[in-house]
Amino acid sequence: MATQNSSVARAEELKLQANEAFKAHKYAQAIDLYSQAIELNGETAVYWANRAFAHSKLEEYGSAIQDASEAIEIDPKYSKGYYRRGAAYLAMGKFKDALKDFQQVKRLCPNDPDASKKLKECEKAVMKLKFEEAIAVPESERHSIADSIDYHSIDVEPQYSGARIEGDVVTLDFLKRMIEDFRNQKCLHKRYAFQIVLQTREMLRALPSLVDINVPHGKHFTVCGDVHGQFYDLLNIFELNGLPSEENPYLFNGDFVDRGSFSLEVILTLFAFKCMSPSAIYLARGNHESKSMNKIYGFEGEVRSKLSETFVELFAEVFCCLPLAHVINEKIFVVHGGLFSVDGVKLSDIRSIDRFCEPPEEGLMCELLWSDPQPLPGRGPSKRGVGLSFGGDVTKKFLQENNLDLVVRSHEVKDEGYEIEHDGKLITVFSAPNYCDQMGNKGAFIRFEAPEMKPNIVTFSAVPHPDVKPMAYANNFLRMFS
Repeated sequence: MATQNSSVARAEELKLQANEAFKAHKYAQAIDLYSQAIELNGETAVYWANRAFAHSKLEEYGSAIQDASEAIEIDPKYSKGYYRRGAAYLAMGKFKDALKDFQQVKRLCPNDPDASKKLKECEKAVMKLKFEEAIAVPESERHSIADSIDYHSIDVEPQYSGARIEGDVVTLDFLKRMIEDFRNQKCLHKRYAFQIVLQTREMLRALPSLVDINVPHGKHFTVCGDVHGQFYDLLNIFELNGLPSEENPYLFNGDFVDRGSFSLEVILTLFAFKCMSPSAIYLARGNHESKSMNKIYGFEGEVRSKLSETFVELFAEVFCCLPLAHVINEKIFVVHGGLFSVDGVKLSDIRSIDRFCEPPEEGLMCELLWSDPQPLPGRGPSKRGVGLSFGGDVTKKFLQENNLDLVVRSHEVKDEGYEIEHDGKLITVFSAPNYCDQMGNKGAFIRFEAPEMKPNIVTFSAVPHPDVKPMAYANNFLRMFS
């Protein structure tokens, strides 16, 4: 009995330490401490619900749903369990599942104004979703929005004082002027925004789903990870490493938009460099280059606010043209998420994926965008609830079968901006420092020099930005939980 009492007391101590780590935004440490508390006393619902909240902060929504469900099983009247699970469902875009949990919160806490407010917002989101589903045009009958836009016919008002594209060619002078305007929170005229996005679309459509990149002897190449709408940190990368050019080429490895509130400035800058010089910059699709993510995490709202509804549709269309992966000098495989639930996937299988669609919920395309490495061998369920986790043996086998040396991927925030795993065969690179203005992480990019192509990792810290909070344009309801 005494041992049991001491275990309970120790578990409570660990919970308090975990709460402190959580308050300091050290979410991985908080998860570890909550896990220790659960090992000592697994019958306390609050430990599971708190760990669910920490998982959500790391975008591990699959794990958050599992933990919250465990809390509910221990105590079916524990409103916080339904609340945490509902919030995680919401973050995954599963509005109908979220609604059920928030209805239960309201039943358990009928007089809680906060519960009523969140339920109302959730009901609105589900109604909107049903309406959109009802008016949606079937895929087979859908016409390209790009085909209906003639940017040449759009007049530029004489009082417009911003950057201008003369004729059809995007120049470096234009780009520098546009970046300066963006730095000062000025907008680009929609005529030029249309021109940049439509020209980029034409280039991306012509590319295969797996793009081969050749870095000549004596030249270098830079790979960046997630930028997530952090425009001022993107400019800092260019300060540190030079603007993209044929002599200084970059690959941005997906998740250009969402969360950060300068996503439009980021995507127009990257697209404009692509227009200026296609071999100066390569762009890969991330899991956030999709309608479902953009609807929730801010890009859709930002585009609607700064430009128009037409641009919302146009960006969704262009994101479907982004390649899914790149191979540099036949040796380095670069992808946003990770590897696969089956062995034997060849580069030719990736090259032949029909990518011109919204990302599916399973299969090779989904896994390329969503999967994560894990320390243990083999494969496991995804912490995110989409894709999977894969071990070092999976990485090694994929590299051997495709005669490759290294996997470079992004998709996960890392304290130092990068992490080397799987016996040095896999590097995660993440380029959004102090992610969401609260994670305190560094950003990183990787420079490769031919012919050795050894990774040289450069880390950097966040720079100040104007006082516009992350998620400023996000789904109302989700903002309540961020």
